[in-house]
Amino acid sequence: MNGMDFWMLMSRLIAIFYTAFLFVSADRPYTPYAVLFLLLYLSLGIAVCMIRPPAWRRGITLMTLALTAWLSALGHPAFLFLLPPAIFAVLAEYPVHRYVFCLLVFLPFLFIPYGDLPTYIVITLFCLAIFVLAARSGNRLKKYEEQSDSMRSSIEKLTKQLHSSTEYIKQSEYTGKLEERNRLSQAIHDKIGHSMTGALIQMEAAKRMLGSHPDKAAELLQNAITISKEGIEDIRITLKNMKPPAEQMGIHRLRTFIDEFSAKNGMPVPFTHQGDLDRLTQMHWRVIQENVTEALTNAMKYADATQIFIDIHVLNKAVKAEVKDNGNGAVRFKKGLGMLGMEERAAVLHGTVIFDGTAGFSVTTLLPVE
Repeated sequence: MNGMDFWMLMSRLIAIFYTAFLFVSADRPYTPYAVLFLLLYLSLGIAVCMIRPPAWRRGITLMTLALTAWLSALGHPAFLFLLPPAIFAVLAEYPVHRYVFCLLVFLPFLFIPYGDLPTYIVITLFCLAIFVLAARSGNRLKKYEEQSDSMRSSIEKLTKQLHSSTEYIKQSEYTGKLEERNRLSQAIHDKIGHSMTGALIQMEAAKRMLGSHPDKAAELLQNAITISKEGIEDIRITLKNMKPPAEQMGIHRLRTFIDEFSAKNGMPVPFTHQGDLDRLTQMHWRVIQENVTEALTNAMKYADATQIFIDIHVLNKAVKAEVKDNGNGAVRFKKGLGMLGMEERAAVLHGTVIFDGTAGFSVTTLLPVE
């Protein structure tokens, strides 16, 4: 049962109660046929609410309207009060021809007694108000359902795109690993492999000439040593080129964590950095990462902030990592385990941590650098 069916049934019930009241009062003669028709009228209204096929619904509403009009014409004017709900029930089933069926509401004006005309008008206006409100509510509900279906379709489409992007990322990562392995294999073959092969050939030749031509053998051994040194240097250079710089690993890991934190908590976290990051070691980045993590967690718990700012500035003799929020702040505060842990981590590198709660709250980690 939708909203229109419910309110149409309610209007029928009100008209039935009023008509029944007229029949049991002095104004109308009471007959069992009237009770039978009122029950039939109510049953047909309930049947419309329960039946889904449009053709059956339209047939029942038209039959109810025709039966009501026929009984009203046989000398029972009280049944005219049942016409407005029946007419508006037909209007609900024929939205295209509503204006044509709406004219049926005014036809009883020609036959209804003058004394019953005000009551008929009141019932008609009441049913009209219910019909308009139910129609608007139904249209609004239909619009919301369409929007919901559209959003559901969009979510499914975005989910498929996300899965496709995830698979693409995985495939790209796997392809990148294969390319890196191929590059490393090619570098070992072209440089290190050739050097080791050349050195081995020189040493084999020196071994054979050691008894007959010791000077030549010594020269070959020296060449093998030189080639081996060059091969070792090639290995060192290849490994150095493979390993990403420390500052790239540190800044990338920190930026990834900040982006994940911002997305998870729905809070913008601007991140800036200045200075030469090459001067920072892995120990510097570890302390900065852990202190920034602790400061962000505390800001989310206690600051009631809408934005958190992170800035890393490499100075001449130190690096400053500041986490500042625009929250409530705290002029007086007690250092908990988190703050004490930040100070202990900084002290390992002979650094310090400064807490300031005067304007928002800021945590500044100062670490010496060479």
